[in-house]
Amino acid sequence: MLAVIATLNFIINIAWFLVIASAIFSWLYAFNVINVNNNAINMIGRSLYQLTEPLYRPIRRMLPDMGGVDLSPLVVLVILYFIWYFLNTTVATALLS
Repeated sequence: MLAVIATLNFIINIAWFLVIASAIFSWLYAFNVINVNNNAINMIGRSLYQLTEPLYRPIRRMLPDMGGVDLSPLVVLVILYFIWYFLNTTVATALLS
């Protein structure tokens, strides 16, 4: 069972870094730091969008409209941290005792 928890921790870490990479990429795109006409950049941007949008979409429906500020990545990071902490403190402790 601990192998399942370790695998879930690994998946949570991957999702964590994808959300951060997506947020950084969106800032670079918004401020024209990167060349949006480059095919490699477009491919990376589309991939990050397709990987993170299923996480963001339900949260965006619940959050109020904040103008141009998107807080859904922050909410996703908080949820991922809660799940990670719950797995490592409550579930792992219950399995070990």
